[in-house]
Amino acid sequence: MHYDFDQVIPRRPTDSVKWNYYEDDVLPLWVADMDFRSPEPVLRALHERVSQGIFGYPTISFVKNELSDVLVERLQHLYGWQITNEDLLYVPGVVTGLNLVGHGLAQRGEGVLIQTPVYPPFLKLASNAGLLSQEMELTCEVDGRYTIDWDAFEAAFTAETRLFVLCNPHNPIGRVFQRDELERMAEICLRKGVMICSDEIHCDLLYRGQQHIPIASLDPEVAKNTITLMAPSKTYNIAGLQCSFAIVQNADLREKLHHADKGLAGWVNLMAPVAASASYLEGGEWLEQLLAYLEVNRDTLSEYVANRLPGIKMWRPEGTYLAWLDCRQAKIIGDPGEFFLKNARVGLNEGHTFGKGGEGFVRLNFGCPRAILCEALERMRAALLASPEPIRTSIV
Repeated sequence: MHYDFDQVIPRRPTDSVKWNYYEDDVLPLWVADMDFRSPEPVLRALHERVSQGIFGYPTISFVKNELSDVLVERLQHLYGWQITNEDLLYVPGVVTGLNLVGHGLAQRGEGVLIQTPVYPPFLKLASNAGLLSQEMELTCEVDGRYTIDWDAFEAAFTAETRLFVLCNPHNPIGRVFQRDELERMAEICLRKGVMICSDEIHCDLLYRGQQHIPIASLDPEVAKNTITLMAPSKTYNIAGLQCSFAIVQNADLREKLHHADKGLAGWVNLMAPVAASASYLEGGEWLEQLLAYLEVNRDTLSEYVANRLPGIKMWRPEGTYLAWLDCRQAKIIGDPGEFFLKNARVGLNEGHTFGKGGEGFVRLNFGCPRAILCEALERMRAALLASPEPIRTSIV
């Protein structure tokens, strides 16, 4: 089946936070929500479930029976990673899972280490769980690619550090960490007695030449020390259905997570496992076409930034549909996100919300029809060219 990703679907009538957060004249390229219809098999499965006309509480066995075997087989097929049904825990979302890990696996006063700039909910994890916030900044190289300063990474661990939270593929910088990088991070955490929580929600959104390696799949010792969070939500554009899963191959950690919610975290909704199962079993054709479309969008964006947006730089992401634009040398005074919202009527994520190292950047979501992307870029170019200010920035 051919999918038309060029189709512009009016999203304001769909109660979209992405499209209804700003005024009607703003093109929103911010929150990680694509502007494409979900795969046809997913829509068909949901219609069939709706036709039953019953929407009571789903049983735990329903969710597990619908999804667990699918996930076990999928992880084995994609990564050679052997897990069991018992290793799977289901949560309403990856952010919920992240906070459950913070509450369940660390004690007040212990530290949680993150790498910035990073997805904003990571920055709130420590305070949400009463933990000590610890950070190390990833290194932005001259070409815009981010690397890990290994001396700084080791130095960031203290006697209080209990948990390291990894984002891979990384949001917002677009890195897909390589095996040697993952092995070194895992070795340091094992040596220091620090657990790993790995957010791998973008693991299916990779471009040619890239391979995702779940850090827990490296070896059994790492697996016992790791909680992996995944979901079909970003890949198949079904985030509103709220279904994610944690892979925990350590029975003690599973037990702690099971009791961590203290009655506060809800169960996954009835429709979510139906959509997730259909996505994984029958969404391959859609995903293949999506990735080809996104790769052209990425390359179109990269070439436009390099040639037509003066003072702005972009490194082509290896994964995700998110671009991290360096605006520090552009003709912008103050926050570039505010500048483009006011002067171009384009809604982007402000870089400072991603923590240290994010100042002077914006995050742009190119998971949209190419016509929308191109219009937004034209608006941004016009705003830069119309700016009367000299090329300077308030970011030091």
